[in-house]
Amino acid sequence: MKVTSTDAWVESFELTRPYTIAYKTFDSVQNVIVKIQTDRGMIGVGAAAPVADVTGETFQTCKRCLIDGQLDWLIGKDIRELPALCRENRRRNAATPAAGAAVDMALHDLSAQGLGVSLVDMLGRVHQTLPTSITIGIKSLPETLAEAEEYLGRGFRILKVKLGQSLEEDLERLHKLREKVGKEIRIRVDPNQGYSRQEVSEFVEATQHVDIELLEQPMKAEDVQGMRNLPEKVRRLLVADESLLTDRDALSLVSPPKACGVFNIKLMKCGGIHSALRIATVAELADVELMWGCMDESRISIAAALHAALSCPATRYLDLDGSFDLGRDVVEGGFILEDGFMRPTEQSGLGVHLQE
Repeated sequence: MKVTSTDAWVESFELTRPYTIAYKTFDSVQNVIVKIQTDRGMIGVGAAAPVADVTGETFQTCKRCLIDGQLDWLIGKDIRELPALCRENRRRNAATPAAGAAVDMALHDLSAQGLGVSLVDMLGRVHQTLPTSITIGIKSLPETLAEAEEYLGRGFRILKVKLGQSLEEDLERLHKLREKVGKEIRIRVDPNQGYSRQEVSEFVEATQHVDIELLEQPMKAEDVQGMRNLPEKVRRLLVADESLLTDRDALSLVSPPKACGVFNIKLMKCGGIHSALRIATVAELADVELMWGCMDESRISIAAALHAALSCPATRYLDLDGSFDLGRDVVEGGFILEDGFMRPTEQSGLGVHLQE
């Protein structure tokens, strides 16, 4: 099971629905696709979607780590030595986690294919299926309500709403949204570091009757002490996203008093499945719940995150909607979406197949 060839290239994807978060608007995205082939004819694939604002890894830096022979170190390596390969990949891409994630998931894809099982079963399946949220960007109130109605019509029952530009407008949107969708629909919010600690307190007080399920990274990523200074009942709602990049961050966040009740693991932040599972172990030991999130990504990396998520006992939440609004993709398969619930296919590896 030795690697015989590697390849990587850039794919540009238009978004069918541009969206706005607290500090940026997106209408297209670029991924770097990785392809690794073995002497048994198996092909493993990965995808990188770097987030420069969070990790400092620009798209150009990510690309340079993957193309023009940068993956030649894998030639001749035995896929059966997966842990050692993941450690070497982690060392090489310590400063470029999305690049590392693309290689990592391709290696995991091949390893599970070699065993003839799905990746989630190779990792040790815990959950069969879980519902994902779907995201509403920062929009006007009428647009927010119309988009929510569309998503409910498509079977989704968990809405994640982007906030963070104006607390007053955010509160109005959420109250009207709750009136519109009723009590049965779960609402999560993500201010993307847009609030001060005082605004977080005001938000929680003003939304007591809105029934907010989770409050994702409301304050600046570096203000972990500010998170710790919030009341415990608030901290239980908090999801650490930009504050959580590595397993060391995970250890820091759970040191008493815990800064949050939920970790948001994104493969593009931490460097892939190998590193994600280290964070997941910290969460399990510290009684912290897991959310698995994403950027705008190919089905390749969404499938990789789903397989990893369903193998972790601490997983409670999915936010894996990153491929839903891509105008096209380079693969098919990977997962099945039914009424907002996601599950992997039963094919070996990631279960994705490159399109011609």
